[in-house]
Amino acid sequence: FLTRRLPPFPLAATAAAAAAAAAMSSSSTAANVSDRPISPDTTRVAWVGTGVMGQSMAGHLLSAGYALTVFNRTASKTQGLVSSGASLADSPRAAASAADVIFLMVGFPSDVRSTALDPSTGALSGLASGGILVDMTTSDPTLAAEIAAAAAASGCSAVDAPVSGGDRGARNATLSIFAGGDAAVVARLAPLFKLMGNALYMGGP
Repeated sequence: FLTRRLPPFPLAATAAAAAAAAAMSSSSTAANVSDRPISPDTTRVAWVGTGVMGQSMAGHLLSAGYALTVFNRTASKTQGLVSSGASLADSPRAAASAADVIFLMVGFPSDVRSTALDPSTGALSGLASGGILVDMTTSDPTLAAEIAAAAAASGCSAVDAPVSGGDRGARNATLSIFAGGDAAVVARLAPLFKLMGNALYMGGP
């Protein structure tokens, strides 16, 4: 869907194109993308999936000063982040309701589906209009398209952003992040992506 159709190019190279796209966006796109810059002072972040990689990646955001809410099916795996100042949610929906941007880093496409789309507990059911869901799991392109459509229907945005670099890359913030989606949304996420590694823009939906 989003991350497999075009050759990657550095996210910084999208800035001018993103600005132009934002200026020409339709009213529906404008509703999905806030003009507010992303920063620790203005942006609440949530993270679902605090396994070996997710815990390190979320930890970089917390260390940078972002207010962070976390959820993991095994709550004990969130303890390190909670001890460092993160808030613990009892579902992806609750995590999303406390965030402007929510990241998913879970195991399998089936986990992505339930985490993002479950009508009772899923992240999109709790994310307010204008919010952004970023799936960093290596998942299914068809599912990524489904999530993007569901997000748009809720007045939100979705970005498909799988990574490479493994545990070491997650710990050292040197991951390669293959981000696909609306150019303006992906460019807006740059302050968060740079805390985890190097983002490459893969094209739009």
